[in-house]
Amino acid sequence: MSSKAPKNKQQSRKKEDSVVEESLFLDTTLRPSKWDDYVGQTTIKKNLEILLSAAKERKHPPEHILFYGPPGLGKTTLAHLIAKEISAQMKVTSGPAIEKIGDLASILTNLSAGDILFIDEIHRLNKTIEEVLYPAMESGSLDIIIGKGPSARTIQLELPPFTLIGATTRIAMISSPLRSRFSGGIFKLEFYNNDEIQKIITRSAKILGIDLDKEAGKEISKRSRYTPRTANYLLKRARDFAQVHKTEMSKKSVDEALKLLGIDEVGLSPSDRDILQTIIKKFSGGPVGLNTLAAAMSEEQATIEEFNEPYLIQLGFLDRTPRGRTVTASGYEHLGLTPKTLL
Repeated sequence: MSSKAPKNKQQSRKKEDSVVEESLFLDTTLRPSKWDDYVGQTTIKKNLEILLSAAKERKHPPEHILFYGPPGLGKTTLAHLIAKEISAQMKVTSGPAIEKIGDLASILTNLSAGDILFIDEIHRLNKTIEEVLYPAMESGSLDIIIGKGPSARTIQLELPPFTLIGATTRIAMISSPLRSRFSGGIFKLEFYNNDEIQKIITRSAKILGIDLDKEAGKEISKRSRYTPRTANYLLKRARDFAQVHKTEMSKKSVDEALKLLGIDEVGLSPSDRDILQTIIKKFSGGPVGLNTLAAAMSEEQATIEEFNEPYLIQLGFLDRTPRGRTVTASGYEHLGLTPKTLL
């Protein structure tokens, strides 16, 4: 009896560890691992296939590439697929993580020939670091200044051939000299349509072992804000709801789960609706400036401008004018109101 207890306990611990590991790396598991599994962004995929095939034939690393677009559209996934396509090692970092020139020098000098360096949020690189990055991208050399004043001297280190892949949500914040170094191409990722999102949800459901009803998949797709990351998030939360309530993943259970999250039939979150309601209730539908709106909602300006506004404008519920933000007739209609009606 005493000899079996530790073994059972050890097996239980291993099982718990595997569950923790699954939850920690679930997003990575759902990430496509081959081109055929990557849905959407057809034009970008075609251009990349030509770029990578040509580089393979020349036996040379692909030229530097920049991806930009809203969060959750697959910039990081594309970088991983490129690395797998050319069988290259990929080193991952981010703009805020590279604080000093020494940090960049350490990363670059540890690269091997043919490696890919992926820098997420590259627009947040320090300008001084950018200037060190220029020659590294253009001529494969790293210029390091040692010392200060008259005794300062420059050491030039030769770097192995590598490919830099940058990703950003704010391309306007990247300096023109840095943008011009991405000779392989600058690609903008577009929002997905409902059919593409439904394909992504169906694939994710298979990976997660979910028996997803077709109508339930359509319901999640409609509310996903045309973004794969959001679609996968809603799928996982609907799965949790169905699991806890011991029910199937039907349209009814998905409706209940998303209603509990505050996600309405077109994908608006509570904060999205708060913006519309605040403009209507406190500012007669607008126009109202971003500063005033943020103060009225006790919210940060950047959150409203970067997270909420793009989708509201895309749906045609909000209009951004030179005088400020106004709620459109469609926005009033979605809230069940008529224009200029106070809540």
